[in-house]
Amino acid sequence: VKLEFSKNAMILNQKLDARYSLDVLNIGGKLITHNNGTDNFFAYLFAPEIQDIADIRGDSLQLSREAARTDADVIVFCGVHFMAETAAILSPDKKVLLPVKEAGCPMADMITVEGVRKLRDENPGAPVVCYVNSSAEVKAESDVCCTSANAVEVVDSLDAERAIFIPDKHLARYVMEHTEKEIIAYQGFCPTHARLLVEDVIKAKGEHPEAVFVAHPECRFDVLRLADRITSTSGIFRYARESDAKEFIIGTETGMLYMLHQENPDKRFYPASELMTCPNMKLNTLEHVIEAMEETKYLITVEERVRERARKCLDRMLAVRARVARSA
Repeated sequence: VKLEFSKNAMILNQKLDARYSLDVLNIGGKLITHNNGTDNFFAYLFAPEIQDIADIRGDSLQLSREAARTDADVIVFCGVHFMAETAAILSPDKKVLLPVKEAGCPMADMITVEGVRKLRDENPGAPVVCYVNSSAEVKAESDVCCTSANAVEVVDSLDAERAIFIPDKHLARYVMEHTEKEIIAYQGFCPTHARLLVEDVIKAKGEHPEAVFVAHPECRFDVLRLADRITSTSGIFRYARESDAKEFIIGTETGMLYMLHQENPDKRFYPASELMTCPNMKLNTLEHVIEAMEETKYLITVEERVRERARKCLDRMLAVRARVARSA
């Protein structure tokens, strides 16, 4: 199977090199970049054959920030819709393409602009903290964005005793456990992470008694109580590299396991559940990548009025991160 992945990646590289004279670097990760100064190709937690041709890898926000830094004119973002939108928010001068227009995020779709306004009306004076897994319009209606890595720091930075947290109720519950502020949680969730149940973790621990269980905070709270480590996507990669443990049960999207194996060949990684596979992330194929570059599709745009407000929401989060880094 691994040989076939490598074969597919090699074939795609040859096709792309022939058609676009791309200088393919292979730094690795969830970000795929083929850079000839005009085209960059970014991807997040997809099939191994797509991950195999990655140049830079990172979590969804990191991919968007890397897109803003590159001098490329066109970004092919092999992700789901909100990720490509975030790249478009940060890179208004670039063309951002999403290879599969149907690749959406069910959790992001659970909250709407009208829903945010209703929460504000019901909770006057409470700022809205918006998880990055949300649409540009929802970001524009929010006060500050956050990631799973910095959600607690963002909430603690607010000059308010209570905050509205959207859309993920499980990440909100995790934040509640680590802040003294009152959290008003919207009841959205990630269907993929919600599939992981306590009995799945107990079963995995029984099969791999020497393994540590690492869980993403989008998991259910009762599942998180069983975790040896709770951390973000980037945090899972970092913990796997730095931990002395040799075996890990991974409680997040199964696409992570491939790159965890690649980056840590001396360690073993097991899925907490085989059901933790996001069907939307897996819609992208190598053929979609080629079509996107050949046909310049599908172009993701954000209305300028919305983009400016959403950018402020993201910038406020980045300012919090900068303050935390300076005080560390």
